Amino acid sequence: MASRDPPPTSYSQPEVPSGIVLFFTIPYAFFLPELIFGCWVWILVAATQVANPLLQGWVMYVSLTSFLISLMFLLSYVLGFYKRFESWKILDSLYHGTTGILYMSAAVLQVHATIVSEKDLKNYYINTAASLFAFITSLLYILHAFSIYYH
Repeated sequence: MASRDPPPTSYSQPEVPSGIVLFFTIPYAFFLPELIFGCWVWILVAATQVANPLLQGWVMYVSLTSFLISLMFLLSYVLGFYKRFESWKILDSLYHGTTGILYMSAAVLQVHATIVSEKDLKNYYINTAASLFAFITSLLYILHAFSIYYH
């Protein structure tokens, strides 16, 4: 007969590595590429002559805001602030999932701005690079959201 031990009632969060090991552990390894590619998006968009301010304004808003909030998340992991809260994993997953969706919308709008700027080759190439980096960044945010959720 099976023993009647009660099921475990507490769940312990997985330990987050500290130091440089943080940058080599999935899902935390996505932080630096998210920041680098996201930074390139807003630098490249800022370097163009804006064809449609409303579209590329949204791209700049999403990329710059996501960069700053992701940097704060990274600093909270590096400095250990996440240890104060039990729901850090859920918050991290929700943030990165939402940001992935917002970045995907920004990437699509950036592609539209790229198509509009076909006549000026310099802006066209810069917008093309910004579109590519926006799609890569949205993929990184989505991968981070899923991997932190299933970690």
